[in-house]
Amino acid sequence: MVSGEMVWTTYSPLTWRSESQDAMSGDTHSHTVRITSPNGLHMRPATAFAELARLFQSAIHVTREDTRVNGKSPLDMMLLAAPEGSELVIEAHGPDAHDALQRLVELLVALEIVAESESSLPPKG
Repeated sequence: MVSGEMVWTTYSPLTWRSESQDAMSGDTHSHTVRITSPNGLHMRPATAFAELARLFQSAIHVTREDTRVNGKSPLDMMLLAAPEGSELVIEAHGPDAHDALQRLVELLVALEIVAESESSLPPKG
């Protein structure tokens, strides 16, 4: 490389797609929860949620009103700006979707972000 010469690297979208293709096979499960914490979904529980979500192969998305974010990103989770009373739809798509959804809702209950009555999920099947 000659001094001052720029080198451009391009990334094919197909590379990203093929790497995530395995995580996309499987079922989609979703569950709606209502935030009951007076502090809403703040930094600590949002980060804990994202860290747990990263342990699963499934794609995890969380939606509040018209905002849909990647549940594996703490920053994206903070973008939801979910105060007390907000409804969140948690979606998991992939081979371990049911387990991921169950564990994520259990985490929100354990952190007292949602009420325990919100944690009942339909049976796996």
